[in-house]
Amino acid sequence: MNPKTANKLAIGTLYGIAGTIVLILALLLGYIIISGLPSLSWHFLTTPAKAFTSGGGVGIQLFNSFYLLLLTMLISFPIALGAGIYLNEYAKKNWVTNLVRTAIEILSSLPSVVVGLFGFLIFVVRFDFGFSILSGAFALTLFNLPLLTRSIEESLAAVPNAQREGGLALGLSKWETVTRIIVPAALPSILTGVILSAGRIFGEAAALIFTAGQSAPALDFTDWNPFNLTSPLNPMRPAETLAVHIWKINSEGIMPDAKAVSSGASAVLVIAVLIFNLLARFVGKRLFKKLTAAQ
Repeated sequence: MNPKTANKLAIGTLYGIAGTIVLILALLLGYIIISGLPSLSWHFLTTPAKAFTSGGGVGIQLFNSFYLLLLTMLISFPIALGAGIYLNEYAKKNWVTNLVRTAIEILSSLPSVVVGLFGFLIFVVRFDFGFSILSGAFALTLFNLPLLTRSIEESLAAVPNAQREGGLALGLSKWETVTRIIVPAALPSILTGVILSAGRIFGEAAALIFTAGQSAPALDFTDWNPFNLTSPLNPMRPAETLAVHIWKINSEGIMPDAKAVSSGASAVLVIAVLIFNLLARFVGKRLFKKLTAAQ
């Protein structure tokens, strides 16, 4: 076969594979969103769910999902950032660091149900946190931390060594070089990793069934004292999320309009992740320009 013909055939095959993947993804997202659009309304997004009657919404579940996401990222991101900086910038290359990286890769591939059972035994039972947002946040931190740490480490490793050498040549210390040059330069890649991990957290169900619980008690959104039982910010209350709610109503089969609520909740879940991704990328670009003085 002519080399030019073989090259064109290979390129065409790759374009075909890429186009097929994009088409499947677009059809999947389109089906979920279109199926759920008839159910979407302000009433659906703000009213509590109902168990035995139709007309309920996902207001509390939607709030719980965002609250758990925020709390989990507040716990896991500083730890992952510190671990990523240490592994890439300070740790010596020896069998210990290789073992740590291998352990991180193994933990990142653990099934979420295993993390959920571990979280149930440790946080719910052993530490006596019960089925609560705090138990769910700690379990999701274990679920999220290995992937986020690995992502941050790779983002820092992608920064050219010339920038490190330039910072040291200007008289900056190792820590100043890392915080003022390396981390800002790697910020877009770090935010991409945060986005991916946040998407996993927002759509996670198995780990939360065993830790955050499957109930969504009524909340008083005028009471923001985290020590009150009905406060939305109370970390010790059970918190059914959107993903858990979708699983629950489809498995129980007691809700008259289960299909409509499930489709609407799925659409909300997908749209929320898309909006979060777009906002995170926008904020990432603005932060990158500000921290690196790029125009």
